[in-house]
Amino acid sequence: MPLHRIERLPEDLVAPAMVAAFDGWVDAASAASTTAEHLAQGGDLVAAFDADVLYDYRSRRPVLDIIDGTLTRLIWPSLELHRVRHGGRDLLILHGAEPDFRWRELGDEIVQLALRLGVIEWVSLGAIPAAVPHTRAVTVMASASSDGLLDPSEVQGPAGLLRVPSACLSAVELSVMGSGIPCVGFYAQVPHYIGGPFAAATAALVEHLARHLKVELPQGSFAEDAAAQRRRLDAAVEADEDVREILERLQQTAAEDEIPSGEDLAAEIERFLRSEGGAGPPAGGTIPPS
Repeated sequence: MPLHRIERLPEDLVAPAMVAAFDGWVDAASAASTTAEHLAQGGDLVAAFDADVLYDYRSRRPVLDIIDGTLTRLIWPSLELHRVRHGGRDLLILHGAEPDFRWRELGDEIVQLALRLGVIEWVSLGAIPAAVPHTRAVTVMASASSDGLLDPSEVQGPAGLLRVPSACLSAVELSVMGSGIPCVGFYAQVPHYIGGPFAAATAALVEHLARHLKVELPQGSFAEDAAAQRRRLDAAVEADEDVREILERLQQTAAEDEIPSGEDLAAEIERFLRSEGGAGPPAGGTIPPS
């Protein structure tokens, strides 16, 4: 049995690019999944994937709405493909919860779907925790399956070997890459002390994606949200001497044009994993988004 069902197969696609982001892993501050959800708004549903097969509901439980003591609705995790058009070309937005099971089969089916739809390129969106201050512009690292795919302004990295637990998104991208479809990825760095959404990272992903695709994309209110969040973060830092000292150290060591090495990124991800596993937050704790 296939893992997906076709809802509506478009036949008039123009230079379609498949843009993918899953929540969960490689989605620090929900920056990548927020970007994908934003871009998919108002789009036509092309395909939906079988949640009962792909998800472990005990680890990713559906959300239950209870109104006035009556069980009203369950909101199940989902993975969907939507079609939107911007700047005269089509984007196929693959977005939703990161699957728990059958990653290889999922990759194979997405490859078949991409080839059937005439996809000419794949773009992964992600976000990773990093030892960077919120006071600097968001660094976005890029990846590419071959030379010449990225805009000259993009920096491909990190340098050297980065060996970390894989996201489902990366497993699917490798399947797509194996089919011959060109693949790129954009990964925003999120300060590891941010304890919630980080609008500046979402705005940066939209900007880099638009530049890569050479189309105008809806910006939403991310820039305004980022400015307001920056003011709240500055106020929170000013009120806490320990956090202020940490920020000052980060500012001293974070060069504006520096892409961290694979070893540095792996260390930050390991620290993030320890905090997620109950070993406590990174040094200095986290600052809530508001």
